[in-house]
Amino acid sequence: MIHTAPSDNPATPYLGRTIPDLLDEACANYPNATAFNQPAGDGWSTMSNDTFRTASDEIALGLLDLDLSAGDRVAFFMRSDLHFSLADMGCQIASLINVPIYLSNAIEVSTYVLQHSGSKALIVSDVELLANVADALADVPAITNIVVAEGDATQAERLGLPSGVNVHAMDALRERGRAVLAAHPERPKELREAIDEKSLATIIYTSGTTGRPKGVMLTHENISFNGITAVNSLPEIGNGPQERVLTFLPMTHIFARTLNYVAIAKGHSLFYTSIDDLGDNLKTVKPTMFASVPRVIEKVYDKIMLAGEQLTGLKASLFGWSMGLADQYELGQEPAGFYALQLSLARKLVFSKWQDALGGHIKLIFIGGAALNGTLANRFAAAGVTLIQGYGLTETSPVITNNRINHNRAGAVGHPVVGTEAMIAPDGEILARGPHIMQGYYKNEEATREAIDEDGWFHTGDIGEFTDEGYLRITDRKKSMFKLSTGKYVVPAPIENALVLDALVEQAVVVGVGHKYTTALIFPNIDMVRQALRKKGKPHDLASERLCEHDEVRTLFEEVVERANQHGSHWEQVKRFKLMPELMSIENGLLTPTLKVKRSKVAKAYGTDIDGMYG
Repeated sequence: MIHTAPSDNPATPYLGRTIPDLLDEACANYPNATAFNQPAGDGWSTMSNDTFRTASDEIALGLLDLDLSAGDRVAFFMRSDLHFSLADMGCQIASLINVPIYLSNAIEVSTYVLQHSGSKALIVSDVELLANVADALADVPAITNIVVAEGDATQAERLGLPSGVNVHAMDALRERGRAVLAAHPERPKELREAIDEKSLATIIYTSGTTGRPKGVMLTHENISFNGITAVNSLPEIGNGPQERVLTFLPMTHIFARTLNYVAIAKGHSLFYTSIDDLGDNLKTVKPTMFASVPRVIEKVYDKIMLAGEQLTGLKASLFGWSMGLADQYELGQEPAGFYALQLSLARKLVFSKWQDALGGHIKLIFIGGAALNGTLANRFAAAGVTLIQGYGLTETSPVITNNRINHNRAGAVGHPVVGTEAMIAPDGEILARGPHIMQGYYKNEEATREAIDEDGWFHTGDIGEFTDEGYLRITDRKKSMFKLSTGKYVVPAPIENALVLDALVEQAVVVGVGHKYTTALIFPNIDMVRQALRKKGKPHDLASERLCEHDEVRTLFEEVVERANQHGSHWEQVKRFKLMPELMSIENGLLTPTLKVKRSKVAKAYGTDIDGMYG
């Protein structure tokens, strides 16, 4: 059965637009003097969308003056801020295909991306970041020009770059562009007219949990159709500067980048920040919306629970009462009667503080990148905070499905975007088709044929199901499922999600390939463990390794595992577990840059610990 958007959805497919079209239409329809806001000292440096357009034109003309031509690739090694947005839009206007590189990549991966993409130029945020990738340039002779977005570009001389590589400050590049513009005032218009919406806008190399990264080719229309059509299904989002968008996710990922284009198209006020400054900026910016991955929301929730546990007397009673109400809440079911009255009171007395922690003006929060636990979605909704979860991949620009305000269910990722189709293959894999599907993997026809079949269906690699109401639920990655020696298949995601919902758990990996029963590696939230021990009057100022061996801690986690086991079939239930003192991370090679677990690497790194659970 092919699934499409709900029949009462107000959006229409947004086709035929290039990315520069989005900026130009915003400047005409939603002029905004505070469209772009970059951190500067204790405040913000502000730029209007019209000034942003002029700067982007200058960058486009300056890049082309470096002997680059339409279709050439330009690599980005940049932080996700205003400088990235300007460089990106400049490339789009010039019909240059940009190739963003994860800042967390190992040097050999960055070298591979630079070589494989055939990039001819590199744009970096500053000389400090250039130093991180400088060693790769000796193996990439095609790159002859480097642009440094901010800071003193002359400091690049100390890096010993290969001969023949020219380094330009962004200000100098823009000056070149202004000179071209003065001589040819119509050039920006000519560049725009030369862009075809079917032309490539970017190549994004997916991190992947195994093997070398693959370059996903996305066109102007792939991205503009997907972002604008998906957000237009949320009529609660307005146009113009009254919508304040805080953005902190990396724009090397298509999720953050597409939403950045949406904010540009709608004339919103964008505020660029980092995850480290998120808490402070929520209070100062008071955003109406932002995008997040589930882990950030889980950490916000953990802090709320930690604060709640420290309350005493009447405040503690009110907190417990309100959480009891939150546990009764179900998205899609309008509160009624005495429960509705109680919930309204709880929102004023208790849950208003949740809103205040998010700035006090949040309309909704976009959730992507991983599955959000349904319990959290219900609890935040009970508190009056709307989480809109969607689902997609880099290859789908990225949104395949998304919830809407009036079509929102906990534990589900919504209905298909208007103008797209989705279905479940006989083996349970989610398939998608529509204008948002990539053009293929760069220089990899075999992988492209494996991903997109003859009927145009993209095979996501995820396992899922549609509910009777037409909502998609993700159950696991196709490659994450494993078989026990008994012949039973284990789907690890539900139990892993149940484990990490507990404030004591930071990360969890369910394992058991080829064994009789299922086990788990559990990575504790050390701060929450210490808090739990402190409440019990037990020693808590121990090193992480000692805490993980503590009998009292073991007892706490036995209770956590017992609760999580309620979410799986009996053969999927965790029989034994091991507490791990050091978290998985990008740096130790166990997580991808999009924070997905590299299961094969985990199995190898913790092989002895896993074997010990079967001793």
